[in-house]
This record gives sequence, C-alpha cells and structure tokens, in this order.
Amino acid sequence: MVNIGHRPVLWHVMKYYAHFGHKDFILCLGHQSEVIKDYFLHYDECVSNDFTLSQGGKKINLANSDIDDWTISFVDTGRDSTIQERLQAVESYLEGEQMFLANYSDSLTDFHLPALISRFMREDKLAAFLCVKSSHTFHVVETAANGDVSSIKQVSEADVWLNGGYFVFRKDIFKYMDDGDNLVNGPFQKLIQENKLLAYKYDGFWACMDTFKEKQCLEDLSSRGNAPWQVWLNQKTADPTSNHGVHSG
Repeated sequence: MVNIGHRPVLWHVMKYYAHFGHKDFILCLGHQSEVIKDYFLHYDECVSNDFTLSQGGKKINLANSDIDDWTISFVDTGRDSTIQERLQAVESYLEGEQMFLANYSDSLTDFHLPALISRFMREDKLAAFLCVKSSHTFHVVETAANGDVSSIKQVSEADVWLNGGYFVFRKDIFKYMDDGDNLVNGPFQKLIQENKLLAYKYDGFWACMDTFKEKQCLEDLSSRGNAPWQVWLNQKTADPTSNHGVHSG
C-alpha cells in the first residue's frame, strides 16, 4: 500500500491487469488487511481522474474512471500464510475457471501480458511466470576454487534471471500443493520434474519495490511522466515480439 504518486503499488498492479482486460480481482489479504479494505471502500476516483465540479461542489462529473468496471473480492487468507496457502484459501473463488493469473503485487513492468498468456495456452504446461533481469545494482562475482576472481560484473550484465512474480496457472496446480509446502519449493519443484513449468524471459522494464531506494526511483519516474509500467497511459506497450525468449524450467 506504499504510494507511487497518488496511488499505492497494489493499485498500479491492478491497473496494469485491467488495461489488458483482466478486471476480476481476488485480493489475498493478510497483514493489515483492514488498510486495503478501507482504501477501496473509500476510494476517491477524483484523485487519479479529471473531473468537472459544479453546483458548488454538489455535482461531480468524471471525465473517466479507474475501477467502475472492476470486481474485487477481499479474502482474509491469514496473517502469516505462505503464497501457496493464500492461493489454496481462494481456490473456491475460482470455480468454473480453467486458468487464472496471480501476482506478488510488489513489482511493476511494461511487459505485454497477452504474450505470456498466449504462449502458455499453446503449451502443455501447468504454470508459467515472467522471468526477468534484476533491477538491483549489486555485483555478481565468479571465483575459482582457490578464491581467485575470474569475473565481477553488475548483476544486470550477468546471465542471472529472476522470478518476476507475474504468473499464469491452470487449475490443476492445486493438485500439486501439499500442506506445509510453499509455491516455489513445493509445486514448482514437482512441475520441473514433469517439465510442466514455463519461464518467459523478458529483459525490458521490470522493477520491484522492496526498499526505500526503489520507491524513490519509481517515484522519480512517475513524477517525470516517464513511468513505463503505466501502459494504460502509453500509446504502445512493450513489443511482444522482441526482448524475450522462452524456455522450460
């Protein structure tokens, strides 16, 4: 719920999905769930939309709207639950769905989401995720057994790929979830053994917001009107035919 501009990161993630036509949301709530509920219960469209005020403030005509066509389910999935446990807690809300999207809700990207979904639908996989380059500035060091350094480079220049937190699942993923597992160390390991997990490489814009420095960087992009993740404002989004590859993991 930390703001970038006038809206929290969660809103930016949801706005991204809505831009691509995915407007039915299930929020898996835990710590400070009341803050998220209160935010949407008292949502003010005027904060991020142009409007006309008349009749001494009695009448407001919005030029456009953010969330009037969104459906949001607020589900308490436990304060200390793992990602897998949160997904299991909302399985009943997915009745009738063969596939669903999921997100960690702490990172932003300009990736063309339909490219991942389209690829996943053509593959015999049960799960897929966006695979990205790190936005951090630390160095990756390669050494020999005796400690001699063979190379040192920025992590962005190394062949290091991260789980970007943007997922597509088939409903059968729940069959791979055992009590006590977490998503990556449990179901994903089983899917790897069966060649049912897809990683979609993307080296375009992706940034997480785990630190104050990362918040400052995203705030700066937003304030300068150069926020790549705001695909709903841009004339074009990331080209789905470039800057990425696909491999099974």
